[in-house]
Amino acid sequence: MRYMELGGSGIRISKMGLGTWAIGGGPAWGGGPDENAAEDTIVEAVNVGMNMIDTAPGYNFGNSERVVGRALARLDRSRVVLVTKCGVVWDRKGTAWNKVGDRQLYRLLTPESVRLEIEESLERLGTDYIDLYMTHWPSVEPYLTPISETAAELNRLKEEGKIRAIGAANVSIPQIREYLECCELDLVQGKYSVLDRAVEDELIPLCEQNRITMQAYSPLEQGLLTGTITKDYRPEPGSARANKRWWQPGNMERVVDMLDAWGPLAESYGCTIPALCLAWVMNQGDAVNLLTGATSPAEVRMNAPAAEIVLSDEDSRRMRRMAEALET
Repeated sequence: MRYMELGGSGIRISKMGLGTWAIGGGPAWGGGPDENAAEDTIVEAVNVGMNMIDTAPGYNFGNSERVVGRALARLDRSRVVLVTKCGVVWDRKGTAWNKVGDRQLYRLLTPESVRLEIEESLERLGTDYIDLYMTHWPSVEPYLTPISETAAELNRLKEEGKIRAIGAANVSIPQIREYLECCELDLVQGKYSVLDRAVEDELIPLCEQNRITMQAYSPLEQGLLTGTITKDYRPEPGSARANKRWWQPGNMERVVDMLDAWGPLAESYGCTIPALCLAWVMNQGDAVNLLTGATSPAEVRMNAPAAEIVLSDEDSRRMRRMAEALET
């Protein structure tokens, strides 16, 4: 496993982290994995050197955090770089955002709500500090909180030792610049895969200039780039995959053909198709980190070797060209 520094924090993180959205289960994931298997997945990730574990209260209404907390109880806490988030709530009013089943989620980043969220997360996770605390989504009207106010509360939590570093997900370039005026920002998240490269235009250069880690989420496009999806597969209506661009009929089949064409390339690196796709992301710069959404110990063991793969420039460009060709 390769490692890197988390922004300018001095915290050492694995090049690949484990994301636990799917592990939290719930309607978006058809119930999710068995919770014992989910705990085993987290433990296995840490045991193979994947020390960064990412969760959030908004992943099935706190259930992901509870699963992570039970796994943490089986591990040496000092081996884990624990990431959770704030800004998505369901038990107090904010700006109506997403609905999961019959429950409404709200976006809210007032200092008071952030303070409540950290205490709730610490309890669910069974720990007394969070290594990296992130805003999950920016606040918006009618419950808009200026970034300066949210950042001031995050700075207070950092001074109190409840968090060690600050991050932000799903933020725009102007919003990142606002954060940088108010706090030390060590990580931002952005969707990044060989099929979705929008972060390369501005986000990655900004991160490189300001010593911020850019963490890619959904690097396998919610499983499409695993090479296990057949052309006749259709996502369940209402599932997390159902409305995504590359899962639509016509697009999905072309992606499957591309992955088939990459078979010999994966073989030349002694890896699987998903490992090749993960490696492509991790090879796009020193500032780039990624989250993988494994849901079983076997998937962890399958994905982890990707962090050791160094693609040649020629092979990286070839993969890019073939992915770009799907957009025409």
